[in-house]
This record gives sequence, structure tokens and C-alpha cells, in this order.
Amino acid sequence: MGNCLKLFGKVPLSNKKEVLPIETTFRLPSSIPSWPSGVGFATGSIKLGELELYQVSTFTKVWATHEGGQDNLGATFFKPSPVPAGYFMLGCYCQPNNKPLFGWVLVGKDGSDALAKPIDYTLVWSSESTTIKQDGYGYIWLPTPPQGYVAVGHMVTSSSDKPSLDEIRCVRSDLTDACENDTWIWGADKSNNSSGVNVYGSRPTTRGIQALGVSVGTFIAHVNGDTSPISLACLKNKDFSLSYMPNLSQIEALMQAYSPWIYLHPDESYLPSSVSWFFSNGALLYKQGGSAPTPIDPTGSNLPQDGSNDGTYWLDLPIDDGAKEKVKRGDIQSAECYLHVKPMLGGTFTDIAIWVFYPFNGPSKAKVEFINVSLGKIGEHVGDWEHVTLRVSNFNGELWRVYFSEHSGGRWMDASELEFQAGNKAATYASLHGHAFYPKPGLVLQGNTKLGIGIRNDTAKGKIGMDTGRRFLLVAADHLGSVVGPPWLSYAREWGPKVDYDVASEIRKVGKLLPRKLKSALEKLVNDLPKEVLGEEGPTGPKMKGNWNGDEV
Repeated sequence: MGNCLKLFGKVPLSNKKEVLPIETTFRLPSSIPSWPSGVGFATGSIKLGELELYQVSTFTKVWATHEGGQDNLGATFFKPSPVPAGYFMLGCYCQPNNKPLFGWVLVGKDGSDALAKPIDYTLVWSSESTTIKQDGYGYIWLPTPPQGYVAVGHMVTSSSDKPSLDEIRCVRSDLTDACENDTWIWGADKSNNSSGVNVYGSRPTTRGIQALGVSVGTFIAHVNGDTSPISLACLKNKDFSLSYMPNLSQIEALMQAYSPWIYLHPDESYLPSSVSWFFSNGALLYKQGGSAPTPIDPTGSNLPQDGSNDGTYWLDLPIDDGAKEKVKRGDIQSAECYLHVKPMLGGTFTDIAIWVFYPFNGPSKAKVEFINVSLGKIGEHVGDWEHVTLRVSNFNGELWRVYFSEHSGGRWMDASELEFQAGNKAATYASLHGHAFYPKPGLVLQGNTKLGIGIRNDTAKGKIGMDTGRRFLLVAADHLGSVVGPPWLSYAREWGPKVDYDVASEIRKVGKLLPRKLKSALEKLVNDLPKEVLGEEGPTGPKMKGNWNGDEV
């Protein structure tokens, strides 16, 4: 009776009428196929030495708020359920309400003394003093680990009573690694003299192909004003054998299942090609202080292979004007993708970086308030490498996220946020002339979007597209040990020359049509852009990028 009185007498109940996205569960459009046989990929569990893990993506709701956070729709907190027999929960899951339910947490099975019950709980935050719309009250707890152990996730309850010590497990310290905040999920501002809270996803602090940190899928809660270090950890893979990474036939099957479809803009003039087509149709190797440029072998076997980027060499288009124009336009029929397959998050996920080559990057356009301005040669450069990355769970082979490279940066998108076609293939839109990848068609401004001033990134679904699963070449997969990349992959210099045009002069040319105020705004915009967007020099190849050995962001 006491609980009933508390529920109806004090707790603010949600009066929402709309069905929130999180009240639906996301599923990929098509079923996950049966993968070719192998050793440990997609078998359900992964052993990290003494600790065996299982990925759970089904949940029971614990508590929800309907205000704050992304789109001011609140967030919902869950427990993994059901947890397979013999496994134990390591932490709860939280997700913003503006997306369908789609996530995971790891649960663990103890092989020795890898796991231990907490000895107590500390209340991190409760919603009792807040006036937000919520389903009852929510309480976030931090497990107190025994000596030599660390908590890797929070407990969440809808009661002020401490949770049972049997509900969760802490992990032995040597099996854990440092973690940091990932994407912001939800926050509650200060209300009624109580501190608010901010909730973030959690990820390993150190990430890359050799990094051992493993994401647990749990969240981190920070009470506003608390400056103490993060009290949670992630897991550590102490058995980095990578037997749970996909083999060659499984990689091919993953590409057939998930390979993105790239849509080129209807007005795109500069199409992708294969690297061998670029070389075979007259691309030239220049050497500083050298005499005549050198034609390049179709495989790139005569390119410098010393791994140095000292500016001594660079590539350029053919000298003949007709051949130059032909190569600039690319050749979609020859175009192929170049795959780099790598372990990520301690080997619990496989990243498939899909690289696309364009012989030429076209000129940029700017939007200055209501006026669209062609920027002349600004943005042009020879050689353009772009990529999109699939992140696949090694527990079950499911696609979880896709990374879209966007000029000098990019962003991860959960599978639940993507547009799919032909089953589970993510639609990818290449921007006009610049070829940056976006998950949706439309206009993305790079610059001061509040003032409506920026470089235009226009994307649309043109008639010409590229099925990345139709023609691809695996150029690197260190865990297989037998993949030999083409010679051009180790060429460390620029794939285009440094341009010789005067950016200030180009701005003056296009600024003649603008009022003085807008001319100044355009000049500031261009001067603030990175060299990659300005097109002042050709890019380096995929192997020279930071994400080759590291994470995307």
C-alpha cells in the first residue's frame, strides 16, 4: 500500500500522448544471413582470456523520462533481458527517446575469479526532486566493488531501495581498461535545488587496431558540478588472438549483405574510377627537381615505396589537354572499392573501411545568405580518396554502425538511423564535386550555418550510382596474414600536386557580384576552411590516414 500511495500521491506521471520512437524496436530490413563457416566469428560469444562475453540486445524497461536530452524527448533506461544462463549483468543500458530501441550491452561469464559481486551501492542521482515528465522515479546507482575489482556499468532502479547485490557483477581490475564519455544521451538541469545529471555513452579511451579496450555498451552518469574522475571502466581483451574476426569468405559474405550503395549527384561531372584506370590512362609521377614526369605502371609498382611523405614526389593528370579532361571525368565502369578490414574495440567488432577513388575533385560552391556563388578553382585538386566504414559485431555478424567521411571529418550513424535499400545496404550520398559522404540527400552547409553562409555540399539521388559490393578488392586485413596489398597502397606522397592559384585572387573574382558585407563574409569563410576543402594540394592515400590504424573519430 505504501508504494501505491507514493506512486499516485507524489510522482509526476507522464501525460504524453504520442508514441515515441523508442517504443518501437529497430530491426534491419532483412534477416541476417547464415555466415560461411569459420573459427569464432558470429558464434554468439567471445572469450577475452578468463572472461567470456555475450552481447545482449533485448531489454526490459526500468525507468523513462520524457523531457530533456536529444530533441527534448527524454531517455529510457533498461536492463538486459533475458540474460543467458551462466552469464551476469555488468551494467544497464540507456538510449534517447528520439530513436527506435537499438542497442546492446555485454554480459559476462566467469571462468575463475574474473567477476565478483559488489559489496554495496552508492546512489549517484535520483529524479525525486526534478519536475520533468517521467514514469515514476528513477535512481542511478554505482556498484561498490570489492578490493581488486572495478565497476563497468551503473544499476538503474525505479525504487529508492538499494538493488540486490546479486543483480550485477564487477570485473577484476587487470581485465579492465580506461573509458571516456562517448555521445551525450540525456541531461536533466538543476531543479528544486537538486543537482542535475548528464548521461553519456561509454567507450574505451584508447581505440585502434592494436588497442585492447572493449566497450561494454553501458552508460556513464555525471552529476553536474562533480569534477571527480570517471568511476567506471571498460573491459580489456587479454587474449588478442582475433580468432573471432571474419575469414576471407565471411568478409565477402559481409560485403554482399551490407555493401553500401553510393548515389552520385545528377549534376556530377567528376566520377570515380579504379586506380589502375587512372594510371593506365596517363597519370604521371613527378619528382621535385626532376626532368620529365614518369608514366605509372597500372599496379603502381614504380611508385616510391619508402613510406616517407617529404614532398619529393607527387602525382598529376596527363599533360595532353584531351587526355587530361578524360581522366578528370573518371570512369564509373572501371570503378572499384578497396577494402581495409580491421579489428576495433578490442576485436569485438570488425570495421570494414570501403575506400573509393576519384581522379579529380571539382570546384566548390558557396551559399552566402540567399546567393549561390561559384568559387572558381577553389576546391579543385587531383586525386580524391573518400571512404565509408561498416562496423559489424563479431558476436553475431550484425551491422551496428556506419561511418560517413565528410572532408576532413565525418560521423558515425547507428543502423537505426540509416536509409536502406536492397535489403541491408545503407544508402550513401556523395556530395556534388566534393564527394563527401552523407546518409541523407539534401544540402549540408560547411561554415556558419546560423548566418546561412557556407560551402555547399549538395547531395541527391542521381541516375548514376555505385554498388560497392559489385567490384571490390581486399587490400588489407592484418588478422588474415595472407593479404598482399597493391604496390600503390604504400605510396606515401600526395595523389595530386600543390595548386598554384591564388586563393585571394579567386575570391576577388567571385566577390565582384556580391555586396561588400557579403564579400567580407565569403572571404572569412574561405580563409577558415581547411586545406583539404580549399584544394590547395592533393591528398595522401588511405594507408597514410590516421584512421588506418586508429578509430574513425
